[in-house]
Amino acid sequence: MAELTIQLRLRIFLPDQTTPSPSSSRTIVVARMYRNQRNDDKSIVLRRPGKKEHHLSKKRDSGLDRNRSNDDKSIVLRRTGKKEHHLWKKRDPVQTLHKASNLVRLVLKLPNEKEVIYSALDKWTAFEAEFPVIAIAKSLDILRRSSHWLRIIQVCKWLFSKGQIVTWSTYDTLLVAFNMEGRLDEAELVYNKVIEENTRSTPKRLFSRMISMYDHHRLPHKILEVFADMEEFGIHPDGDTTWRIARALVKSKQPEKVKQVLEKYLTKWKYLYFDGKRVRVKRGGPSDPYADQPKIDQTQN
Repeated sequence: MAELTIQLRLRIFLPDQTTPSPSSSRTIVVARMYRNQRNDDKSIVLRRPGKKEHHLSKKRDSGLDRNRSNDDKSIVLRRTGKKEHHLWKKRDPVQTLHKASNLVRLVLKLPNEKEVIYSALDKWTAFEAEFPVIAIAKSLDILRRSSHWLRIIQVCKWLFSKGQIVTWSTYDTLLVAFNMEGRLDEAELVYNKVIEENTRSTPKRLFSRMISMYDHHRLPHKILEVFADMEEFGIHPDGDTTWRIARALVKSKQPEKVKQVLEKYLTKWKYLYFDGKRVRVKRGGPSDPYADQPKIDQTQN
């Protein structure tokens, strides 16, 4: 690489319009100039000691040498615009959806036997370099939209046995499947397991799902048990969950606590989505589409 050294001495006028002596004049010394072998995109950088770099071109310099000392004042010509190196592999969404569809077709053809289903799923993932997380998540979504609840339970249990995709979304899908199949005992086991293992990071959605499930099957005492867990963890229920808790209190012959719960957890304002926008609406006001919420009969036995 050719090296070209140019020395310049510039005289700069002071603000008081007086000409300084040569000994006190400020100088800018151009010490080095490097030329790259490629003549593509280049930028000029002016360096001064103890100051920030002043770029003479609008394009950013990607090859900046940061190991230079502060005494180096130079104009450097260098190329910019290096290619970015991504660590993530690009996945084809069409191929992932094709895998998910194949898994759904495979599962629906199998009999309701645990060993047969587990062996078929093991064979399906045997030749994969990485565990097909996205494909299985999409297949669960397809099974949920098509209401194949038993297959969802079987696939989720197989995932938990492998220790894969143990996420809140998977737990929520499994609880919905248990609810639709009427398997409340297994849903309660999953709920208790999650509560024991995640005492500080349990989401509100898990409690809301359990309360909704117990309300669907008309089990007010179970609703109050989950509500007690929410108060213990300091989690505030949302609006719909609060109304379910209030109805459970009435059915459990505790109407004196209804007003206290509603005043504590029902906020003055709530947010709705209207035409794709999030809108704040006063609860019970004229613009509230749910203002005609059926009143709770506190005299109900």
